[in-house]
Parts: sequence; structure tokens; C-alpha cells
Amino acid sequence: MSIGTVKWFNATKGYGFIQPDDGSKDVFLHIADVQRAGIQEPREGDKLEYELQRGQQGKTSAGNLKRV
Repeated sequence: MSIGTVKWFNATKGYGFIQPDDGSKDVFLHIADVQRAGIQEPREGDKLEYELQRGQQGKTSAGNLKRV
């Protein structure tokens, strides 16, 4: 599991990004994964624990989310 900070999230658009604590490239955050985790709308600065997952189009995103 990785830990990162929500860089931004737009519920209207249905996505945002997490900035990983290890300094690696930003990770895509989709609203479906947020809802699946039962997390209320993430806000800028929130800490999340996540696993990297590969989507249908081969893009990497954050899944199995938990608040830290």
C-alpha cells in the first residue's frame, strides 16, 4: 500500500489526483473508487492509503482507498 496526499478532486468531473509521499508521479483518482471505499468527497490535503491498479485502457489509478 502507498500513501499520498489529495492534490485536487472535482466531484462534478468525477476525478482528481493524489501526490504520492514517495515523490513519484501523481496518481489518477476516479470517483468510482472513492465511492467504492465509502469515502466522502476527498479534499485537497487529505491523506489516503491506496494500491495502484491498472484500468481498462492500461492507465494506472488509485484503488482500495483508505483514509490515513
